[in-house]
Amino acid sequence: MSDSTEHPTSSPSPPPPHLYLHPRREPFEHGLIPIPKLIFTDGTQTLAPLKHKLLLRSTPQTHSQTHRVDSAALSETLQISPDHARLVLDTLSAVLCSDCDEIESGGGADVDDLILFLYIQSYKRLLPRTHKDSAAVADVWPSTSAFDGYLSALSPLQLVRSNSRRFMPSQSDDEAHQLSYLQKHLANIISLLADSVEGESEESLVLTMEKFKHLEFLFYFGEKGLERIPLAQAAPFFANSDPDMPAAPVPATQVHDWLLQNIASALEHISERFSAKENGPPSSSDQDVPMTDACASSVKPSTSARGSSFIEGISKSSCLKQASDLQGSSVKVGNCHDSVIYILAPLRYATIYGCSDATIVLGAVGKAVRVEHCERVHVIAAAKRICIANCRECVFFLGVNRRPLIVGDNHKLQVAPYNTFYSQLEEHMNQVGIQATINKWDDPVALGVVDPHDSLSHPAGVSDVQAESATRLDPDQFTTFLIPNWFEGESSGSTESNPFQLPDVYMSSQLRNHNNLGEMKQILRETQLEESRKRELSTALHVYFKDWLYASGNIRQLYCLQGD
Repeated sequence: MSDSTEHPTSSPSPPPPHLYLHPRREPFEHGLIPIPKLIFTDGTQTLAPLKHKLLLRSTPQTHSQTHRVDSAALSETLQISPDHARLVLDTLSAVLCSDCDEIESGGGADVDDLILFLYIQSYKRLLPRTHKDSAAVADVWPSTSAFDGYLSALSPLQLVRSNSRRFMPSQSDDEAHQLSYLQKHLANIISLLADSVEGESEESLVLTMEKFKHLEFLFYFGEKGLERIPLAQAAPFFANSDPDMPAAPVPATQVHDWLLQNIASALEHISERFSAKENGPPSSSDQDVPMTDACASSVKPSTSARGSSFIEGISKSSCLKQASDLQGSSVKVGNCHDSVIYILAPLRYATIYGCSDATIVLGAVGKAVRVEHCERVHVIAAAKRICIANCRECVFFLGVNRRPLIVGDNHKLQVAPYNTFYSQLEEHMNQVGIQATINKWDDPVALGVVDPHDSLSHPAGVSDVQAESATRLDPDQFTTFLIPNWFEGESSGSTESNPFQLPDVYMSSQLRNHNNLGEMKQILRETQLEESRKRELSTALHVYFKDWLYASGNIRQLYCLQGD
């Protein structure tokens, strides 16, 4: 013990008991951009000189000892378009630990944060796994598709990439994969943050407390039932430093060894958890076990103490979640089919994955939404930004402050203005910083067809092919989506109409349809018919209405009445 007291840099201390290191999932799930010029696979060989160039073009911030670069400097340094440079900074702001008003208001990005962001662009996602119960999936997944003929003509590689019938890896799988990536690249990552001091040995690289805190972009400590603990609070290096004096830098090797030790402990813990789950009875709270055959009155999302709620396996039913039903600020909706899902809450992140023939309503998402591998899904979302990847025949009703990002292999996507409301919508939007006066629903950005971040190999050159974008929904097909007021009298929200202003062409169409309906009602009231004719007319109207329910997908809304 005396040795560790006399030489505090020689032996890294363990974190507090029962706390394990975790990767921050947000950069890996919402921060990867499929632009080839952003992907550096040679570690520090390119990124170290690139950092030097960025520092030369940066603006020093004396109050915070940081250097910031704007989109113009980034565009020139990386040799990318100004639009792509703005997309990089916008995406970085979405996945940083804190709310980065300086980036969003044009102040630019911190160079160290930007370099870490660029480094992880080399990450390849874990391959989707097959579903545990393929028979159950066959029951809910449509047996025929407009794309079946198209898919049969594809090569096996293209077929695998185009197949939206995938299932997301378990949370433990993803976390272990991300930790292993960080373990492999840790020495490079630390060297990009470190400062040099005089000397020729490895000890010549040191990390200041300010530089060490940048690693919080990638790591945090926490465990079940506890809040996230920032890296600097759990690290022993600066724990006893005088708050009135700058903390002394520590050798980069010490930081490296301490993090490697904690990564190894975390991976071992994940492995033990997996073994216990495999050998023991399944738990209802296991975040890796999907729910099936659930209805609105009984669905309980599985939760994670690290800030996510999971809604999985809903089939031919409905699911309503409000803020009080969710744990944390992120939601993942996965493998839901032929259902209606309402998540009426303020959120930071939302992911929709592997769903088909469903309607999913997201309340207000302040950071990012990702919709991936979905087919014939209607998504209604008020959000700061949205990314759509590898989807088919989906319609997106959007109130978004940033241009929608469309990546990967998409077909027959449609976008439309936001089309619903609930009593607390504007309150939730204010909480997460969404502006109702800005809606860029009709100005999507389409990037490459091939996503270089997945784990499949790709033919050379395909990544430069632009993805299929989305078309605007025909105004005559635009309708307002009515959210049932299940809790009338209980909620205190003030929203009484759609807070996003409809474009004139959609407003005119709605007024025209409303007037036509009024005229039709008047004609029916004034028409003199015998009882038998009235019955025939009523039957015909019911048939047409039923056909419309199925053709439009609005039959799903009737699932909401099943639990009543």
